[in-house]
Amino acid sequence: MIAGGSIAGLLCAREISSRGFKVLVIEEDYEIGTPEHCGGLVSISGLNEIGIIPFRKTFEHKIENAKIISPNGSSFTINSKKQRVIEISRRELDKQIAFQAQKNGTVIKVRTSFQEKTKTGVRTNDGNVDCRIFVDARGVSSLIHKDRTGILSSAQYEIYAKWIRNGRVEVIFDQEKYPGFFAWIIPSGEGKGKVGIAGRGINVSQTMDDFLNDRGEFSIVRKIFAPIWIKGPIKNFIQDDTVFVGDAAGQAKPTTAGGIFTSGMGGVFAGQAISNYLKTDNRDELKQYQKKWNFRFGKEFEKQSLARKLLERLDNETINQLFGSITPEITKEISEKDDFDFHTGSIIKLLGIKGSMKTIQILMSGEMKKLLS
Repeated sequence: MIAGGSIAGLLCAREISSRGFKVLVIEEDYEIGTPEHCGGLVSISGLNEIGIIPFRKTFEHKIENAKIISPNGSSFTINSKKQRVIEISRRELDKQIAFQAQKNGTVIKVRTSFQEKTKTGVRTNDGNVDCRIFVDARGVSSLIHKDRTGILSSAQYEIYAKWIRNGRVEVIFDQEKYPGFFAWIIPSGEGKGKVGIAGRGINVSQTMDDFLNDRGEFSIVRKIFAPIWIKGPIKNFIQDDTVFVGDAAGQAKPTTAGGIFTSGMGGVFAGQAISNYLKTDNRDELKQYQKKWNFRFGKEFEKQSLARKLLERLDNETINQLFGSITPEITKEISEKDDFDFHTGSIIKLLGIKGSMKTIQILMSGEMKKLLS
């Protein structure tokens, strides 16, 4: 049985049921794909790898470039055409995967919530369910009672506004307004999109109001408030007869909290491993899930976690200085790369860490100011 009808849980169900095993997916909300608190950015190559060719109503549009803005308003732009990044409707994507899973034999029940484990399975608000393996795909809510240090508050609104440009993502850094994270604008088309903010210890509702009022006229058509996880993968994806996937396993990127591809592959790997375990009753088959995921993403997530720790320590003055050291040659080199899903190489180039005494001096200056304050 799988608790959580988001992308990781549904892909896990698709893989298991495709091999002839019975799967039940329960989703506590009234609809698969709701609430849609994901930014919806994903690479076409990532979707292909998890076995998805998006339907027309799932595919919103291509992202042409990303504008990165510093606390003092300076900015640079990265051309993202080579990365083949698209903005999708998560609501429709999740339903598309649910359809794949259902065609394979998966049973999906909404308005059904997990309550607790039992000796033979789990108890839901709709009764007890016996199962050999329980898959926890409930998202960040599964982590809240385990480790709050990796959780940030966030808000994301669907907005209609003239200042949202089709094809252009904006990322705004300001450690005073969004400590430990940033604000973002992800277009869904010309004049409409998703605007979000996240940070440690902030009032996200008030901070969002301030952000929008600084931008100009707008209309809000939807508000979503949700925690995000930025601490990387949990230690054990498998605990007895429980398997954790997606956000519940910490499979969202530490740098951006995005996880369509990385969490999706977690669901795929988990589903394949569970199927092999159910077929052979060999526990080693189940362990292949975490081994495969770590082999694919482990080193990248370690680098992203280190990059996050570094960025969290920078104050606004240091960030402004770093932006001043970014040259057109650096942004051009990054624009030529296809690394949306494995992007720490680009972060290193933006920071100028390799071979740059100037960058080291800027970073050391920021650390000395903290030490002396």
